Amino acid sequence: MDVDECLKEWEDLVVDYKRLETTNKDYVTKLEEVGELQAACMKEINHQKYRMSVIANALKRLEKKGVTKDDRVANLEKEIMKRKAMLREINATLPKQNSLYLRIILGNVNVSILNKNDKFKYKDEYEKFKLILSAIAFVLAVANLYIDFRPLQLILLFLLVWYYCTLTIRESILKVNGSRIKGWWRLHHFISTVVAGILLIWPQNEPWNMFRHTFMYFIAYISVVQYMQFRYQSGVLYRLKALGARHNMDITIEGFHSWMWRGLSYLLPFLFGGYVFQLYIAYTLYSLSYHPDATWQITYLAALFLTLHSLNMYTILQTLHKKLQGGLKLRYKLRAIAYRLSNEIAVLEQKWRQNKVDTKTE
Repeated sequence: MDVDECLKEWEDLVVDYKRLETTNKDYVTKLEEVGELQAACMKEINHQKYRMSVIANALKRLEKKGVTKDDRVANLEKEIMKRKAMLREINATLPKQNSLYLRIILGNVNVSILNKNDKFKYKDEYEKFKLILSAIAFVLAVANLYIDFRPLQLILLFLLVWYYCTLTIRESILKVNGSRIKGWWRLHHFISTVVAGILLIWPQNEPWNMFRHTFMYFIAYISVVQYMQFRYQSGVLYRLKALGARHNMDITIEGFHSWMWRGLSYLLPFLFGGYVFQLYIAYTLYSLSYHPDATWQITYLAALFLTLHSLNMYTILQTLHKKLQGGLKLRYKLRAIAYRLSNEIAVLEQKWRQNKVDTKTE
């Protein structure tokens, strides 16, 4: 390439750069417009919530005064519940403020993911992260059952600390982006982080040697159950998403949801076995607390394992209670989803008709 060709290439590059500048200006303008639209949507959502709260409080006051609830009131309450479900769907598309935990860890960095495909990718990475780490934990736990090597034990314990710390951060980001992770499940992982940290600093003494095999069996068992439940819930969640019955940012978890009871008979014994195993570990640690060489870690671990067991049992009782109450809220959520889908189909149909007219005109 000689000088003339270089100059010609540069001139072509200048033209391309001018096009880039124009595109960038349009991009910046659209970003400002998006920010204004987001603010307008959030303002309207708050307005809707405020007006609905006024109406709901008025209905409560009428009920306290002894006013008989007729069909009009019942229909109005149903419409309010339906509108709340619709607002939740709209709110899921808007950026949200970071939780206190994320602000402490990450500062004021905005972790909202507005692109739907990027949301799905992040959720899928979260699921794969759990699956891969469960497999690694299983291998290390089995190795520790046959090899009494302190550095290998510390590697597993450090991995658990890192895993649960990372999990709490990722779940907080998912929560900001619309995932319906329950508070009890996040609390479960925060407690698990503390448990792993205490285990990491537990000195290698006689009580630890007595407890070590039980804990390694527990980690191996839980890893297998997590894999089984991951496979089951991934399939169920995929089917329900296709039917529009679940939110696209929902996750696979080791707890219960009301939609999991169908076809879960083969997995239930393993789940209950894990919960019973947690209770057994709490009892074992309580017994070890009376050992002459017992340290403070044992007592705290016994209380924390008992708390984890209680959280899991609470989940079962709560799900049974919701099951008995019926699926009223789910029906309203389904109606809200159907309403949004019908609007999207109408828009697509309008675009298709317009394209058809344009094609005939040409």
